[in-house]
Amino acid sequence: MVLGVIFGFIMNSVDGGKGFVTDWIAPFGTIFINLLKLIAVPLILASLIKGISDLKDISKIKSMGLRTILIYVGTTLVAIVIGLSIVNTLKPGTGMSQDTIEKIKLKYENDAGVTDKLTKASAQHDAGPLQALVDIFPSNIFTALGEAQMLQVIFFALFVGICLLLIPEKDAKPLVKFFNSLNEVVMKMVDLIMLFAPYAVFALMANVIIAFDDTEILLKLLNYALCVVAGLALMIVFYLILIKSFTGKSPLWFLNKISPAQLLAFSTSSSAATLPVTMERVEEHIGVDKEVSGFVLPVGATVNMDGTSLYQGIAAVFIMQVIWPEGLTFTNQLVIIATALLASIGSAAVPSAGMVMLVIVLESIGFPAELLPIGLALIFAVDRPLDMCRTVVNVTGDATVSMLVAKSLDKLHEPKPKNWDDNYDKVK
Repeated sequence: MVLGVIFGFIMNSVDGGKGFVTDWIAPFGTIFINLLKLIAVPLILASLIKGISDLKDISKIKSMGLRTILIYVGTTLVAIVIGLSIVNTLKPGTGMSQDTIEKIKLKYENDAGVTDKLTKASAQHDAGPLQALVDIFPSNIFTALGEAQMLQVIFFALFVGICLLLIPEKDAKPLVKFFNSLNEVVMKMVDLIMLFAPYAVFALMANVIIAFDDTEILLKLLNYALCVVAGLALMIVFYLILIKSFTGKSPLWFLNKISPAQLLAFSTSSSAATLPVTMERVEEHIGVDKEVSGFVLPVGATVNMDGTSLYQGIAAVFIMQVIWPEGLTFTNQLVIIATALLASIGSAAVPSAGMVMLVIVLESIGFPAELLPIGLALIFAVDRPLDMCRTVVNVTGDATVSMLVAKSLDKLHEPKPKNWDDNYDKVK
């Protein structure tokens, strides 16, 4: 990761360096992410069906599901409150000069990335209040699998797992064995793909660095970025307190075990791409039973967005501090808390979740529509590095909740790590 950052800065200062990184380095990072996404859907399908069928008791599904959702909602509320507390205390938007605002506006207001987020948010807004619920239920499971519609895949896997419990064990056994075997194969794929991780992370980080083409604007937005990072750091501390208080595990032990997933989340900015590694670390290195991790982690990757929710609170208030200070009322901030929470839960139906959800949050408080492009432009320059940081928090939150749920169900055991070559000597 460090070498990738250094290499990216060097290539930024060399003629033709950006083109070299884009053409010859970045594709290796893309291949790595594609491989992780390739196995994410079969992993969710196999692990969730296996986990539900292993419970042997439908009442346990209700108990585990209720605990999972309640804890996820609780941590998301804490994240939003932390974000709003920091941005209202430090007020990063009050000191920005009009010249800086104009420069950012000219550079990013009509940027394709900004207009794309506005278009997607508008489509989401027009879809209706229950569209997120409708989107959970697939009309064609093969389409859902092919398009990696995570919530639809999770629903189908839960449905299959419950039905396996409701039919005689002798009839369910062949399909259960198939998904058990598929789960083992996909977890082995994770081990093999991770052998390529150091080189892929180098490529990903180099590509991120060459994308920063205006360091002056980045420095102007430093106060805002530091507020987000400080909030995210406090959220990590909150997770560590929960782990120590409710599981008795050492926070440093937890960070050591989950760090490969955190570093990958930072490099890829994708909870979904990181999911296979998160599951491998939580199951084999932390000791959460498969029936818990197989349910809690896929659900968390789609509905638990603590880092993103915290960012939305800070970003919304920062934008108002800069261009709409009259909107900074206590009532509006309560609306931000409620909308950010709901947007987080329903975010799986929203492409490019972070900034799209931010538009929805701003619209909920009556933010002037004509100022929305300027608002997004204000934070667009630093969105990618902050997206990397908030994805780390999202992944850490998923792992934390899986531990808490496992502990409450007595499903937290001693870790039993597996290596890619455990069976290699027998087949080489």
